[in-house]
Amino acid sequence: MSAKKLGFGTMRLPLTDPSHPSWIDIEETCKLVDAFLEKGFTYFDTAWMYCGFKSEKAVREALVKRHPRDSFTLADKLHAGFIKTKEDRDRIFEEQKEKTGVTFFDYYLLHDINVVHYDVYKELDCFTWLKEKKAAGEVKHIGFSYHDSADFLDKVLT
Repeated sequence: MSAKKLGFGTMRLPLTDPSHPSWIDIEETCKLVDAFLEKGFTYFDTAWMYCGFKSEKAVREALVKRHPRDSFTLADKLHAGFIKTKEDRDRIFEEQKEKTGVTFFDYYLLHDINVVHYDVYKELDCFTWLKEKKAAGEVKHIGFSYHDSADFLDKVLT
């Protein structure tokens, strides 16, 4: 069976009050998650800062607690704007596993690579760190999201 190619992003979820981005309507989110899975889609995407830092908990409630782990894939991300030390990347990663309720991520990305964030990721050795997470089985697939020029992407890739 091949995977269907549509992802369920959790950067914006239904809210109980639109003026509070962290007040997620879990009941409505559950309905959306169930409909997505019923249509045969399996890829879910979250990140540390989404929905006022509450998206990962919503993923746990609407997806992880209610569906078998082998019925979906989950992506999460580390964002350079929230790390200042090597300890920060470890603390955030462990909190992400706790918040989502998983023991591993199917995909884990260094998020929003650009001129500024690239330097942070290099300084804190995040590329090696991410490969170590994969080798330890805490992440199945590693990658990055990119938000800068084509010329800078060439530098990152080389």
